[in-house]
Amino acid sequence: MAGRLYVVGVGPGDPELLTLKASRILGEVGCICVPKGKEEGTSLALSIAEEAVSLEGKEIVEIYFPMIKTAGASSGDELDTQWAGAVDTLLHRLGRGVDVAFITIGDPCVYSTFFSIFDRLLSRSPGLSIEIVPGISSINAAAARAIVPLGLGDERIAILPANYPGDLDDVLLRFNTVVLMKVHKVFDEVVARLSRLDLLNASVYVSRAGMAGEQIRRDLKSVNKDDLDYFSLIIVRRQRRG
Repeated sequence: MAGRLYVVGVGPGDPELLTLKASRILGEVGCICVPKGKEEGTSLALSIAEEAVSLEGKEIVEIYFPMIKTAGASSGDELDTQWAGAVDTLLHRLGRGVDVAFITIGDPCVYSTFFSIFDRLLSRSPGLSIEIVPGISSINAAAARAIVPLGLGDERIAILPANYPGDLDDVLLRFNTVVLMKVHKVFDEVVARLSRLDLLNASVYVSRAGMAGEQIRRDLKSVNKDDLDYFSLIIVRRQRRG
């Protein structure tokens, strides 16, 4: 009998934000699969899980997911190779009847690594049993730490990568709240845009929400290069008009 695959969101960084269900499943499975962005790096998702649940005696399998875009043929080939290897790794253990937890930072359905291999898994094993275990996303954690409501009543919320290729100005003006993800590489451009739209005072920068080194900055112009972090976002919330 094949094992079951659990895709478990471990939250944004604070081990106390791991859900009861996530904790139970991590305690029950025989194998934990850990995606990493760098082959030689460590896994934040694993460090969160280790602080919340005893992983003694479990098989820990690290899978490298290259943090590259698929613009060129060579990068696409590398991703195909890595994703195929990840599928092989998971199916090998599931085929032996081992239940596996694939852990992701935040929530598995919000910009997570898992869905890059989801279709491949199902094409190789159509009857595979998969359960998604939601987690608290960095969006929710950042809003809570900054005490900023994301939406009230009939307000509209947009969540976008900071380098959104569309008309970001239009989005910023049409939605009551806009969350810009991973702003560290385009921070100066974002600040300039918000200044031009007179939205700087409506914005808050949050990095490493709930983790060591957390920053909550309401004056975006005071944020310098050394303050920028991969785990960062900006929440833009326009005041409701009465």
